[in-house]
Amino acid sequence: MKKFNIRKVLDGLTAVSSSSSAAQTGAAKENDAVPESLQSEHFQLCKTVRHGFPHRPSSMAFDPVQKILAVGTLNGALRLFGRAGVECYCQHDSGAAVIQLQFLINEGALVSALADDSIHLWNLRQKIPAILHSLKFNRERITYCHLPFQSKWLYIGTERGNIHIVNVESFTLSGYVIMWNKAIELSTKTHPGPVVHISDNPMDEGKLLIGFECGVVVLWDLKSKKADYRYNYDEAIHSVAWHHEGKQFVCSHSDGTLTTWNIRTPAKPAQIITPHGKQPKDGKKPEPCKPILKVEYKTTRAGDPFMVLSGGLSYDTVGRRACLTVMHGKSTTVLEMDFPIVDFLTLCETPYPNDFQEPYAVVVLLERDLVVIDLGQIGYPIFETPYPLSIHESPVTCCEYFADCPGELIPALYSVGSRQKRQGYSKKDWPISGGNWGQGTQSYPEIVITGHADGSIKFWDASALMLQVLYKLKTAKVFERARGKEEKANTDIVDEDPFAIQTLCWCPESRMLCVAGVSAHVIVYRFSKQEVTTADVQLLEVRMQSDLSNVDSPDAAGDQTPTQPSPPPPSPQESEPSATISTQASASGIISNSLADGLRDNMPCLQVRISPLKQSPGYQVELVVQLVWVSGEPPQQITSLAINSSYGLVVFGNSNGLAVVDYLQKTLLLNLGTSELYSPSEPNQRQPCSPRKARYPSGAQCDSNDGPNAAEERCKSPNSGSNSPCNSDEERKAKFIEKARMSRKISSPNEQKPNSDSKDNSFSRSRSSSVASIDRESREAICAFCFCETFPRKLADASPSPCLLVGTTHGSVMLVALSLPSGDQQRLLQPVGISSSGTVARLKGGILTTALLDAAGALLPASYQPWYDPNASDEEKEKEKSRWRRPASPPSSQDGHDSQFAILCSEKQAKVLAMPSQTRVYKHNITESSFVLRADVVEMAGANCIACFCANGHIMMLSLPSLRPLLDVNYLPLTDMRIARTFCFSNLGQALYLTSPTEVQRITYSQETCDNLQEMLSELFTPVETPEAPNRGFFKGLFGGGAQSLDREDLFGETASGKASRSLAQHIPGPGNMEGMKGAASGVVGELARARIALDERGQKLGELEERTAAMMASADSFSKHAHDMMLKYKDKKWYQL
Repeated sequence: MKKFNIRKVLDGLTAVSSSSSAAQTGAAKENDAVPESLQSEHFQLCKTVRHGFPHRPSSMAFDPVQKILAVGTLNGALRLFGRAGVECYCQHDSGAAVIQLQFLINEGALVSALADDSIHLWNLRQKIPAILHSLKFNRERITYCHLPFQSKWLYIGTERGNIHIVNVESFTLSGYVIMWNKAIELSTKTHPGPVVHISDNPMDEGKLLIGFECGVVVLWDLKSKKADYRYNYDEAIHSVAWHHEGKQFVCSHSDGTLTTWNIRTPAKPAQIITPHGKQPKDGKKPEPCKPILKVEYKTTRAGDPFMVLSGGLSYDTVGRRACLTVMHGKSTTVLEMDFPIVDFLTLCETPYPNDFQEPYAVVVLLERDLVVIDLGQIGYPIFETPYPLSIHESPVTCCEYFADCPGELIPALYSVGSRQKRQGYSKKDWPISGGNWGQGTQSYPEIVITGHADGSIKFWDASALMLQVLYKLKTAKVFERARGKEEKANTDIVDEDPFAIQTLCWCPESRMLCVAGVSAHVIVYRFSKQEVTTADVQLLEVRMQSDLSNVDSPDAAGDQTPTQPSPPPPSPQESEPSATISTQASASGIISNSLADGLRDNMPCLQVRISPLKQSPGYQVELVVQLVWVSGEPPQQITSLAINSSYGLVVFGNSNGLAVVDYLQKTLLLNLGTSELYSPSEPNQRQPCSPRKARYPSGAQCDSNDGPNAAEERCKSPNSGSNSPCNSDEERKAKFIEKARMSRKISSPNEQKPNSDSKDNSFSRSRSSSVASIDRESREAICAFCFCETFPRKLADASPSPCLLVGTTHGSVMLVALSLPSGDQQRLLQPVGISSSGTVARLKGGILTTALLDAAGALLPASYQPWYDPNASDEEKEKEKSRWRRPASPPSSQDGHDSQFAILCSEKQAKVLAMPSQTRVYKHNITESSFVLRADVVEMAGANCIACFCANGHIMMLSLPSLRPLLDVNYLPLTDMRIARTFCFSNLGQALYLTSPTEVQRITYSQETCDNLQEMLSELFTPVETPEAPNRGFFKGLFGGGAQSLDREDLFGETASGKASRSLAQHIPGPGNMEGMKGAASGVVGELARARIALDERGQKLGELEERTAAMMASADSFSKHAHDMMLKYKDKKWYQL
């Protein structure tokens, strides 16, 4: 017996996996010669990039020179965006909400203020930003921050009304403090409230404008340390904006008004307007409106200024969506948004506040979207967003990841998806255009497919660490939409989202797509580049039930289902048929079927579309399969799905059994209960459970936020049998799943409505979840499929043939032999033969994945049919079919030797069997205290391995075929069922999962990718010269009318203001790792580069000055020569001779 111990690769945690790789006598010696090139050195786990919309955004900032946008969130995350493909994610360790962001413009740095009263300085000059300094306030709460352009002194306003000043270079506090009682009038008896605004006068850096919540605004003189003017208004202030000349400012108030003040007339506002208020005719004050949360005042050189504001709508606009108002001259435009506004910024041509701003766009951060509005075009169109921010357009319910796809797939999907793009976008380029792409070496195509709660499927190009939507498929178009509440009675398997995608199966080579929905329906799609109109949607209805008396046997299943081209003789059995073939014309008639006692029977949950279906280029419907109600009992949701284009078969299973469908002949080949897959003589045979007429609906506990999928989709352990070897572990597992489900419900923003009893429903929905879980556990469900070519019998001289491996939640792996007619014509005329070959093996826990290796350890892929356009002409079809080839069949068993390995992986363990003898070669117990959520056989560094993700957060890699542990990292504890439902591995060391409802996190388990990650990541900071300051003009410079500068160092430095109190704030240095040092070094290099540029400019100017000086000297020499000649000419002459 060989012993393999799991290696602590990264973190040295206690091993949770007990490895007991066992080899049987004789078989082990025979297979020791299989070479295995993968070693632990090939693996390392790290995060790569995060895509999608920032979850729960809270603040935003923009660098107008670097053209980089930063977004902060309520969970302490930072997302930075540049040009298309330039994205970056970083996280504050505390997880506190980001309340404000401030760029050090064109410096490659960012200041973040958090709700835990800490500020942080981020270095953006490195590809993975790092914190250089932190400052934690102890006695006061931060409410507002302001960093003037080209200044190193940061103003911080607090809840107590005080203002502190921080040096952003050293992150130390200055002794200069503006106290609230010095700022307001001495006669004021009440506290002015928190500081809500700080800004310096655009024309005088020595004047600081301070806004307090109560409505008081103070113009503070920094040099004299006193207030010059105080401006009082009765309503609370939300924001303040300057005119660029520094003579006026605008305040937005809680009653929906805007007040404009002249700085030298503090007695009353120069103007008071209510943008959305109704103006009374008698001259009275307009009715109050909702608060204007923010206002920005931007001027233009050639026209009227822009005033942009959010909020301020009238209170009588109940139910109206959030709006952004743009006031330009005499016109006022109200732009409705789809979601509430979090923040907005006006993008301007210049970073200098004392120049004409020339606004050109407005970036609006919504709760679930990012919108950029073009101010330069009539109607204010929006820009087309180049980022993958629409992942959450409908909640993601399932996800699949395909790396190293055929090269022609992405262009084909892009060509059909480009026709789906909306019109009416701005014609200008995307204004957030900073950063540079990475220089990675990954060149293979990658595709991500996401299924959504509204029935849509999106294909994404995930190559080179980017993500871009290629094509969107709407599966709900196949069905009729319910127009009223009375028509929703048939979709009560789930209360909401009846079209949600449960699982999907995609063959990249043949481009065949098979989709299973939560309403117990399966749709088969073909890819075509031509548009067609389908008059008759092919529909196949399947009757699956747990009562064994009405389930077809394997031998008679093919005879009971009539085939369209050549119907076989009718079955002698008198039981009701298990499938009904119909088109859309008869679909509506089936829905009205019911039994005499009022129970539903033979009724699908959804009605297929009756009218002709126009199908655009892309994926087009080939066949719709629906499970129907049986004797008042709803169909169970589909738990597993597989398709094979070479065989022309689709197989799906649930807790009642499995069904095999021939999508070429549109017939049902097999409809079998799970227990009937066992041979009568097998010792592993399960006794069938008694049929239950009252059963808890499988989708009743799903919430709309995480999609309607039940937890069993990825985490199938609640289905495991009660007679499993580890009862205590199963109970812990069930409790864990229930706890995760409860946490998911708590975090759901859209809570599912409670189920109500239906009039024609015979089962009660008031049963407890514990009873429902017991009901699920008592039934063995189908949970894994694998089409393959292997040996259906234990015969030494057997040859491989098409087969189907079937895995169940009780850990059984069965083999089903397939007999395909030879030749294309015979395939369409003759039925496919199916016979069960019994159980191959038994494992602990539900089966997750199966695969086959050849004798050399190479993966044997399933055969496939190369893609051809089904709507092309006959000549093109024949040309394509002439290129069809099946992969070479596996070698047959010779001299009684095994020539294949069967890889079986369950929630608890993995086994390797030698085929055709079906003897166990290797066994490995993956985990005892937890269970595996997702397992895949993946290609890595030219070899294959098993990748596992456990519920306790461990990611493990096992070699093949020996099942040696290669990697075991405690990466991500399962805190949300969303992770379990969407986590997926792919080839070449790639994996991803949905880390929030709106974001996809990509990770790698490849050492090579981790080593090259720095080169592959995009670069945020690029050396850009700061624009020249505005010209002051001759007369302004002469008479002092231009901008007044201030030496803040003399004012705020330690020599002038002294030291700040040590107890006020605590300085925390940044991380002392190599990344921080590299970032600091890159910052120094950037400074040196800018210094060199400045020296070059200075040298150029000096050179020009030298040339002008030389020209003046030459002119002076010429003048001197002429003067000397003149002197010699008239030197000896008398005055009267002149």
